[in-house]
Amino acid sequence: LGPGDVAILNDPYLGGTHLPDITLVMPVFVTQDGREAIAGYVANRAHHADIGGASPGSMPLATDLFQEGLVIPPVKLVERGVIDRQLLALICRNVRTPEERRGDLTAQIGCAQLGARRLAETVDQYGLEEVAQHMQGLLDYSETMTRDAIRRIPSGRYTFQDVLDGDGLTDEPVPIRVEVIIEGDTLTADFSGSAPQTAGPVNAVLAVTQSAVLYVVRCVAGESAPANQGCLAPVRIIAPEGTVVNAKRPAAVSAGNVETSQRIVDVLFGALAQALPERIPAASQGTMNNLAFGGYDPVRRRPFAYYETIGGGMGARPSLPGDSAIHTHMTNTLNTPVEALEFDLPVRVREYSIRRGSGGRGRHAGGDGLRRSLEFLAEADCTIVSDRRTSRPYGLAGGEAGAAGRNLVRRKGSDADEETPAKTRIALSPGDVLTIETPGGGGWGEAVS
Repeated sequence: LGPGDVAILNDPYLGGTHLPDITLVMPVFVTQDGREAIAGYVANRAHHADIGGASPGSMPLATDLFQEGLVIPPVKLVERGVIDRQLLALICRNVRTPEERRGDLTAQIGCAQLGARRLAETVDQYGLEEVAQHMQGLLDYSETMTRDAIRRIPSGRYTFQDVLDGDGLTDEPVPIRVEVIIEGDTLTADFSGSAPQTAGPVNAVLAVTQSAVLYVVRCVAGESAPANQGCLAPVRIIAPEGTVVNAKRPAAVSAGNVETSQRIVDVLFGALAQALPERIPAASQGTMNNLAFGGYDPVRRRPFAYYETIGGGMGARPSLPGDSAIHTHMTNTLNTPVEALEFDLPVRVREYSIRRGSGGRGRHAGGDGLRRSLEFLAEADCTIVSDRRTSRPYGLAGGEAGAAGRNLVRRKGSDADEETPAKTRIALSPGDVLTIETPGGGGWGEAVS
């Protein structure tokens, strides 16, 4: 990559996570002593509502990567400041909502260029050597903070296992197992014994597993440790290749990033609760309740594709109840306003409420989940990728598990709901109502009468 170049990629096996997550990377060149030097790289990643594939929203119940959408290896999207219009056209031609993708990718390019400019300005003000020293200082600081936090965990071996509710093709539980080994100021997360990679899309690439481990380690270390590679310096991850936590190409992976990552967090916290019972919360909802749908809007006279995740119950903490109707752990999306949804899409929100009583009972109750009902006003091809519909978010210290979630469809003219599997693809017609009931969080401590 040269000055002004921007690379694009989404290949999960070459630095990505799943195909809707598109990453842009840009080198930052500065002039030092009359010569060009690389000060560093800036990167941004955005989840795109559609990147092609077998179903709208690019979260299909696929059996290999190629069914999930357009696979982009690391290539130049911008060369010396000029966008490759042919490559951009190729990408947009392979998605259901090309104008959205064009706008979002252009925004990502602007973001990368702004970040590069800011870093170059910083180097211009302070000099490359000083900036590099501070970069290394942040890495060293995070490592020190993380080692200090690990050192406060009692040494030992702590094991925990939980399951996913099937891989999207069958309802056979998919076990994920971890043994956390604490030795002084080092932590090993050994996922040996987890299920082999599956035929369906719940497989996680190694980068996703590493990210989940990083998240949990930072929770233990505290917010004062900046999020960078230094946090992982004292951490060893054992994730056997060919398992659900380190899949081999070309396994389908769309749900690994959004569902399996949640269960990885659950088993890590479950193991650490044995060592730190006074600090670790009960399980949160453990799913992102992914909802993707698309079709053609006859009123607005355009195709539509939409993707959202839906909050649920947070696990209770040793000193506090869990929060209700909230996203937790491996997620990064905000609430979608009802008004925005109805303005832009052929849907009507019939209900959006807290699912009272779904949190697990305990000395401190788990947070409640949500109930979200959408009436469709046009034909839609809908995919739901959810979990904790059979298994339930565990409680700790005698607390009860949170309620499992449910996915319900009521066809136009019917007065009865049909319950769908946790992971399913369904055709919806005008007047049909889809309801997602999300899980509650687990309780902490025995309930007091």
